[in-house]
Amino acid sequence: MEENLKQQANSKSVVKITLFGPESTGKTTLAKQLAEHYRTQWVPEFARDYLQEKWEKTGAICSVDDMLPIAYGQTNLENASVENANALLFCDTNLLVTKVFSEMYYNYCDPKLDQAAREHEYDLFFLTDIDVPWEKDDIRDTPIGRATVFEVFKQALVERNMPFVVLSGNKETRFEKAVAIIDDLVLAKTLGFSTADFLQIQEHGVAMKNVEQQLHFFKNGVAPAHLLRPAKLSDGILKLSEKEFQMHASFYEAHKEKLTLSKFVPASGAASRMFKFLTEFINDFDVENESINAYINRKKASELSIFIVGMDKFPFFEAVYETLKQEFENFDALDRDLKNYYFIKVLLASNYFNFANKPKGVLPFHKYATQIATPVAEHLKECVQYATANKQSNLHFTVSTSHQSYFEQEVATHLTEVQNQNNVAINVTYSYQHPSTDTISVSPNNEPFRDAAGQLLFRPGGHGALIQNLSEIDADIVFIKNIDNVVQNHLDKVSLYKKALAGMLIALQEQVFNFLRGLEDAAVSSTYISEIVVFLRDNCQIELGNDFQTATQEYKITTLQSILNRPIRVCGMVKNEGEPGGGPFWVRHANGVVSLQIVESSQVNLDDTKQREILQAATHFNPVDLVCGLKDYKNKKFNLSDFVDEKSGFIVEKNTAGLPIKGYELPGLWNGAMANWFTVFVQVPLLTFNPVKTVNDLLKSLHQGHN
Repeated sequence: MEENLKQQANSKSVVKITLFGPESTGKTTLAKQLAEHYRTQWVPEFARDYLQEKWEKTGAICSVDDMLPIAYGQTNLENASVENANALLFCDTNLLVTKVFSEMYYNYCDPKLDQAAREHEYDLFFLTDIDVPWEKDDIRDTPIGRATVFEVFKQALVERNMPFVVLSGNKETRFEKAVAIIDDLVLAKTLGFSTADFLQIQEHGVAMKNVEQQLHFFKNGVAPAHLLRPAKLSDGILKLSEKEFQMHASFYEAHKEKLTLSKFVPASGAASRMFKFLTEFINDFDVENESINAYINRKKASELSIFIVGMDKFPFFEAVYETLKQEFENFDALDRDLKNYYFIKVLLASNYFNFANKPKGVLPFHKYATQIATPVAEHLKECVQYATANKQSNLHFTVSTSHQSYFEQEVATHLTEVQNQNNVAINVTYSYQHPSTDTISVSPNNEPFRDAAGQLLFRPGGHGALIQNLSEIDADIVFIKNIDNVVQNHLDKVSLYKKALAGMLIALQEQVFNFLRGLEDAAVSSTYISEIVVFLRDNCQIELGNDFQTATQEYKITTLQSILNRPIRVCGMVKNEGEPGGGPFWVRHANGVVSLQIVESSQVNLDDTKQREILQAATHFNPVDLVCGLKDYKNKKFNLSDFVDEKSGFIVEKNTAGLPIKGYELPGLWNGAMANWFTVFVQVPLLTFNPVKTVNDLLKSLHQGHN
C-alpha cells in the first residue's frame, strides 16, 4: 500500500469508531458530541475543508482527481489523532466513504484508494440514517434520492463484512444510543471479546453487564445461600383452619370484581424428562436376545416395572392399544414382552404418539367418563373457578415457539365448552422466554465457548427468565401454577385454597397500601411508626433490630417505605413428603438481613454439614402455588427485575456436540427472582400439589380420580 495511505499502527489499543453514511446525516455533530463526552479526540472530515477551499478559490466542485488527495489528507488526520486519543477515537469519516462516493459519482475508484479502504480497520461503524433533515451548504449535492444513497452505503459495509450498527432518531436519541453501545463495546473488549462477538451479543439482545456477571460467576463461583433454619409452622409458615380458609376465600370473592385477574402458567419445554426411563429402555433393550424382566434386573429399572404393571390405568392406554391393533394384525397373540415393547415404542415414536417430544400441557393426564383431559384443559377449568372477575378470565401460558401450535389446538378443542358451561369469556395468551434472558456458555476452563463456526453459544436461562414474562402481565392479581400441577376432580377444593391465598393477599395489600399512604404525610407520629412495626412483626414475621429503634425519624420512614413498597406474594406450602425441589427457609443475606425465602437444594453448599442438616430438616415443600400482587399503592406496575437477587443463580454442567460446557441458570422464578418481594408463607393441603415429573406420577390417586 502507498505509504501516505497506510493506517498507523494502533500502539495504544485505541478503540476506533467511524461515523459512516450519506451527506447531511449528522455524522460531524455526533462525532463532536462523543469526543466531548469521552474526553478524547475526533477526526474531522478532510474533504469538507479541502473542497470548500477549492470552491472559494476556483468556483470548481469535486472531481475524480480530488479523490486521492482527499484520501491522503483523511489518512494523515486520522494518524495524527490516534496517538493523542484517550482510549477512544471517533472518525467523522474514513476512506471507505471516499471510495463509495468515488464509485457512486464517477463510476471509478483509484486502485490505491480501493486497497487502502479495504485494509483500514475499525472496531465499529455507526451507519447514520437519513431520518434527519437535509441541510444545504456549498459542497453538498442534493436531497433527492437519499434512500438510494443510504442503501449504497449500507451495502458497502455488508459486502466487506464490516461491523456496524444503524443509528436512527433525533440528535438526542442517537447520542444516547451511541453512548450505550460504546460503553458496552468497551466492556466487551475489556472482557476479551472481539467486535464480531460484541455484535452477536447485541443481536441476541443480551446485556453486556449480564455477560460480565455470568463470566464472573463461572470463574469465581456463586455464593451459596446461608440457611439459618427451616421455616416451620408458627416460625415463618402460617397455619389456617378450614374456617379461616373459607373466610379468606369469601373476602376474595367480595373484592375481586374491582380487580384485573390473571392465571400465569409456566409451560415451556418438552416432556422428555417425563419419559426419560422409557427412552433409555427403547435405546438399550435387546428385544431379540433379552427379556424385559432381565433388563429390569440388569438396569435396576424399577420405574419401568411400575409403568408396565400399571399400563392399563394410564389415560392414553386405549389410544395406544387401538393403534397397535391396527398396526399388527394379531397383536393380542404376540408374546407379552413384545406387546409391552411395542407399546412403549409407539408411545415414543415420532411418527406415532411422540409423547417425549411434545409439551406436557397437551398430553393425556386424566380419564373422565366422556373425555380424556390434558393439563391445558384442566387449567382452563381451574382458571374460570378462581381467576374470573366480571365474567372475564385471563389465562397466560409461557411456551416455546415450536410448541405454541399444540397449545392453540388444545385450547380450541375445549375453550367454547368451558366458556359456555361457566358463562365466562376466557382470554388465552402466550409468551416465550426472551432471547435477551439467555446466558453465555463457557468451556470447562471458563473461556467463552464457541461452536464450529466460531460463534458464541447461548443457552436458555431457565425458568427464572420468566420473571420478565411475568412483569409484562397487566393485572392486579396473578395466580401462578405449574403446567403439570393439576388434579382429576377436586376442582372445588383446589379453588378454595387458591381463593383463600388471594384473599390474604388483598387484605395484606390493602393494609400495606394504607401504611405507605400514611408515611407520605407531612407529620408521621411515632405511634404510627410503632403500629407499622408491630404489624410487620405479628403479620409478616419481619423483625426490625435495635438500630432501627434508635434511628432518626427520617431513617425509620425511609426504611419502612423500602420494606413495604415491594411486589407481594402469598405462597402455599405443603408438608414435605420427600418430593425433590425447594422449600421455605429463613436465610441470612450478605448485608446481614434475615428474610423468608424459597430455596432450591442447588443453592445450598451440601459440603457444609450444618447447611446440609438444615436443608434436610425442612418440614415443608414449595408446590409453586403462588398469588402475586404486581402493582404498587399508586397503581403502577413494579419493575420486577429490581427485586431479583442476581447472586442466587447456579452453574450447571452440560454438553453440546459431544463437548463438555458449563452453563448458568438464572435465579429461579419463585426463589431468587422473587427474593426481594414481600413474602408470606401459608400451609396448604397436599391436595394442591400433584406434579407429574415422570409418567408414573399419573398412577397416583389424585390423577386417577379418587383419593
